[in-house]
Amino acid sequence: IDPLVVLIKKLKEHSHLSQEDLLEIRRLPCSVRELDSHEDFIRQGDRPKVSAIVVEGMLARYHLLPNGARQYLSFHLAGDMPDSQCLFIEAMDHAVCAIGKAVVASVPHRDLMKLFDSRPKVGAAIWRETLIDAAIFREAITNNSARSAPARMAHLFCELFYRSRASGLARGDTCVLPIGLNQLGEALGLSLATVNRALANLRDSDLADFKSGSLTIKNWANLAKCGEFNPRYLHLRREPF
Repeated sequence: IDPLVVLIKKLKEHSHLSQEDLLEIRRLPCSVRELDSHEDFIRQGDRPKVSAIVVEGMLARYHLLPNGARQYLSFHLAGDMPDSQCLFIEAMDHAVCAIGKAVVASVPHRDLMKLFDSRPKVGAAIWRETLIDAAIFREAITNNSARSAPARMAHLFCELFYRSRASGLARGDTCVLPIGLNQLGEALGLSLATVNRALANLRDSDLADFKSGSLTIKNWANLAKCGEFNPRYLHLRREPF
């Protein structure tokens, strides 16, 4: 898999780029590495000189708390650049790790900045990517503070399935979701017992089933209603449904 082709596919979900723009993206230097489950790509406090492209699998942003617990902030699929903000800030205020095994490409900041100068539309597309990330953060704050446990779970499942489908990663009504139950709780601010009850609620209501790293949507309309999910904050050019 060519990491830059994966990036181009993702950017085209929300931005219009010319053939010349795409050609220059393809010329970016990058190196590829595999990450083990839970392995950090960047740690809190690091001053990175490269940005990541998710090639395969899933990455997550998280805050490491003083007691060693994690607060997961967002999840990132193939084509995402989960640390693109570090192009413009000196030190990372959060960490990025693999959720399950993942493949990641690294692109030097200096080459990205040169590309932004020569192809401003590419810079705007990656800037738009960071703005969409910010919209996802805002939605997560609302989700975790204003909704019940089943609604929080439903909203997160809707978002990840919608994004997977837009990126061509879903198969029918199912997508790979290598998130553990503890990680779901750390993302949604729920105890493990509450996570299990929320999952049972969605399953018994015939809305969604999540097991063994796989999410299956049983009734999209009702799941979206339960989670009060409106995909406008994802700012995609085309709806995947």
